[in-house]
Amino acid sequence: MTDWSGYLSLILQGAVVTVELTVMGSVLALFMAFLAGLGRVSRHAALRWLATAYIEFFRGTSIFVQLFFAYFVLPFAGLQLTPLQAGVLALGLNVGAYAAEVVRGAILSVGREQYEACVALNLSRWQCMRRIILPQALLVMLPTFGNNAIELLKATSVVSLISLADMTFQANIVRSQTGNTLIPFATILILYFVFAMIIAFSIRALERRMARGLDGVRA
Repeated sequence: MTDWSGYLSLILQGAVVTVELTVMGSVLALFMAFLAGLGRVSRHAALRWLATAYIEFFRGTSIFVQLFFAYFVLPFAGLQLTPLQAGVLALGLNVGAYAAEVVRGAILSVGREQYEACVALNLSRWQCMRRIILPQALLVMLPTFGNNAIELLKATSVVSLISLADMTFQANIVRSQTGNTLIPFATILILYFVFAMIIAFSIRALERRMARGLDGVRA
């Protein structure tokens, strides 16, 4: 009879790698989202062009190709990445391109009267964006950011293609060693779902907290 404790331990070790990829990839994606999203609404044509080029390139090409490029091609340019670094880079840049449009859309959704109020208060463009526009826009961004984070979580499975021992990679190892497909893949199915629920509940809690904070400011 198969001793599943050791095999399940392997999958849990893979779950740690999946969490690391999700957290670090989300941080990079968030940074790129604000960088490119703000670039898209910039007054400077060069910044708008660069932000648009980044967004369209990473939305318009496959995450598989981006991952393989980061891991197999960049070393030819002198940039040697570990599998984890390559995974974080590909996932963060890919999801960040989608999230950048969320940032742009949320900023543009803020009413024109808010901008006019900034002018009346003699605030600079940066002060207006930081103190007035972004706090309101962030509340609009959060639900979609949650979706983006969950999509990034699910996309972490592609790193198994470069032999990074995430949950999917370890589940395949267990399947090949035991001949059983149901148990390892049912296990990672549940784990992915649990991680997605943690992200969803965290975003909702943050959304409620920010909504109360904005209500307090308006009051």
